[in-house]
Amino acid sequence: MGEDDGEQGGPPVVHPTDRESLERVCVIELTRASGPGGQHANKRETGVRLRHPPSGVVVTATERRSQHQNLELAFDRMAARLSWLQRPRVPRLPTRPTRASIRRRLTSKRHQAQKKAGRGAGDSGE
Repeated sequence: MGEDDGEQGGPPVVHPTDRESLERVCVIELTRASGPGGQHANKRETGVRLRHPPSGVVVTATERRSQHQNLELAFDRMAARLSWLQRPRVPRLPTRPTRASIRRRLTSKRHQAQKKAGRGAGDSGE
């Protein structure tokens, strides 16, 4: 996401995912939720958007009628997203193509070449 991902060669930055740390760091924005829920959801600002500035992650929760329930959902989603972004990644190892796949590729190329070569053969003398 940002420069804190640790993908540029440095050690990865670890963001704590416990509720107290997230409450200190995250910016809470209240929005008016749309959709079902009746007048209570449409009239009040029940939707919650959480921003985590150090990592640039943004999550929203608008499906409940209660702002408190949406806030709980948003913090749970933020913790899950940060945990997923900080998971240990196994480096991919390059592999060689199998003999069968090489044979299939070369056969296909040979077939294409024969088709193209045959296109110019229909030229009769004028």
